Amino acid sequence: MIDRIHLKIMAAIDRHGSLTAAAESLYLTQSALSHTMKKLEQQTGVTLWHKEGRQLRFTQAGEYLLQQALRLSPQLERVDQVLKEFADGDRGTLRIGMECHPCYIWLLTVVNPFLKAWPNIDVDVKQRFKFGGMAALFQHDIDLLVTPDPLLKKGVEFIPVFDYEQVLVLSTNHPLTKKAYVTPKDLSQETLYTYPVETERLDIFKDFLLPANTSPLRHKTLEATEIMLEMVAAERGVATLPLWLVQTYQDSLPITYQKLGKSGLKKQIYLGMRSNEDRSFTSAFIQMARASVESEGSSI
Repeated sequence: MIDRIHLKIMAAIDRHGSLTAAAESLYLTQSALSHTMKKLEQQTGVTLWHKEGRQLRFTQAGEYLLQQALRLSPQLERVDQVLKEFADGDRGTLRIGMECHPCYIWLLTVVNPFLKAWPNIDVDVKQRFKFGGMAALFQHDIDLLVTPDPLLKKGVEFIPVFDYEQVLVLSTNHPLTKKAYVTPKDLSQETLYTYPVETERLDIFKDFLLPANTSPLRHKTLEATEIMLEMVAAERGVATLPLWLVQTYQDSLPITYQKLGKSGLKKQIYLGMRSNEDRSFTSAFIQMARASVESEGSSI
């Protein structure tokens, strides 16, 4: 029964003092304004104002409707503004899924400037998925997927962000430090620490150990990078991590690294997103992610 135009008319009459001026401010004819409000009076059974010469005097019902108009109109205008921001991609939450545990540290270097550049956009990061990162992307549980293992499927596109080398992390006293590079057989007598990811998705297994039909003596999983490196430094075992991440800890821990194989284990990090979903803040995040690496070179 009550429409927004009724609230706008009441507020305009109060602001301008006459039906003619109120109609002009709303780009209506006076007859259209009067007809609209007369119809509301008929529907509600109340009179909203009386004319006294050229002056209007609101009735008690009119005063009540005016107060509601003055209270609700700014709120409704704000709703319009926020909905437009959602439609334009200037408001919302960017939900990022992580299938690259060590990339969390890199991600923070992108999130900080992004939040400053997009004050109306929140960021949420998920590292656990019920049915995997790709399923979360398809089911709209996340908007971006950070992964070293893109799956080429219809409806999803993957953008390469940076190159990196996966290396074996050792204590500085480990015998393997004397070798030029590490072979799969070298790990057959080692305790290997990895993140808690399925072995078939771990680079060290699928790209290095399994093709050589080799496995480590023991395989243990840890979630925290810092604890993993402390275990390596204490000579409890070895780990595989991106070179750029290892180098950030070398000054504080007695650790070093070795190449995995003669040519090394080269990888890429990708950002996956749903195709044909162009939200301005998602695109801006991807641009910032790539720029953060380009400022350091083509790889990290």
